Amino acid sequence: MISTILAIVSSFLIAIFAIPSIITVAKLKNLYDKPEERKIHTLKIPRLGGLAIFVAFSLSVLLFGDFTGIPGAKFIGAALIMLFFSGLKDDIIILSPIKKLYTQLVSAALVTTFTGIRISDLHGVFGINEIPFIASIALSMFMIIVITNSINLIDGVDGLAGSLTLIMSLTFGYFFYLGDDNSWMLISLALAGGILGFLFFNFSPAKIFMGDAGSLTVGFLLSLFTLHFIESNSPTLGSFTRLKSAPGIALATLIVPLYDTLRVFILRTVNRTSPFKADKNHLHHWLIKNGQSHKQVALILTLVNVLFIGIAYAIKDNPAYMVMIIIGSIALVVGQLPIYFYRHRISDIEADEDVQEEIDQSLFSGQLKK
Repeated sequence: MISTILAIVSSFLIAIFAIPSIITVAKLKNLYDKPEERKIHTLKIPRLGGLAIFVAFSLSVLLFGDFTGIPGAKFIGAALIMLFFSGLKDDIIILSPIKKLYTQLVSAALVTTFTGIRISDLHGVFGINEIPFIASIALSMFMIIVITNSINLIDGVDGLAGSLTLIMSLTFGYFFYLGDDNSWMLISLALAGGILGFLFFNFSPAKIFMGDAGSLTVGFLLSLFTLHFIESNSPTLGSFTRLKSAPGIALATLIVPLYDTLRVFILRTVNRTSPFKADKNHLHHWLIKNGQSHKQVALILTLVNVLFIGIAYAIKDNPAYMVMIIIGSIALVVGQLPIYFYRHRISDIEADEDVQEEIDQSLFSGQLKK
């Protein structure tokens, strides 16, 4: 436990002391995230916050981590470094989505093939338990890529991605603590420490953005936490701390970015545009349209995510498929609320304009009669 505390504190302190220097260098070298039509911010902001998170996390884990409980840890480190430099290159000179996807595929294949981090049991979801090795690798790689990119896509408002990933890291750290999984607990909480340090400079008005170097590496780590959490609670293990609804709890922990990603990908496909083409159809965009500030958007979506985690934990004794259905159903309803409120507000405005126009016409007609 002392090692874990030291890892959290050191990660936090490294991040919080490194970021001012990173901001200074970014300004000197003109390394900004420049405003564009598809982006919300209107000022040039450095986007190298991921560098601080990565360095803070890596140093604290290397100093205080114990990798004896993580077979193949060196492959995780190699995959993480590849993703970090892929994201860093995109932050500086822009990398095509296909090249980033290739890096993610290689990283996911490296981890799922050479470590024990993969899904081998579906916990009875779709009536399936144990699955073949090849199917296990394919499913695990798919989950890693989806979760990694969902964190990347949700990073559109000051403080949002940082707040969500902080809650997710703390949640997984808590469940690893319950399962006496000390190695993974330290890693997840060390990540939380680095993210917390970054958030001091990322809340609106943001002084620095996470960037792809941050969102890709943080998303990748969260995907590994998810796979390990689900697999470590497999029905075949028979541990007294096992959560039979682990897949449902994992879904709830990641619900906001996962729902948002699924929704925008479906809409882009229906509209016959590339799923990777950026737009302003994310949940945070709709909340901004409703008049919420960046701080309010970050707070609302973070609280929603916490609420889903609480719901999943409250019904944790139910089968995994039932928890997933309940969480998914509630997400479908809650996810439509920002759009409903926006359209309802627009309808009210249009109705008020129509009434005002009728009044003006009536007054004008009355003046003509006089």
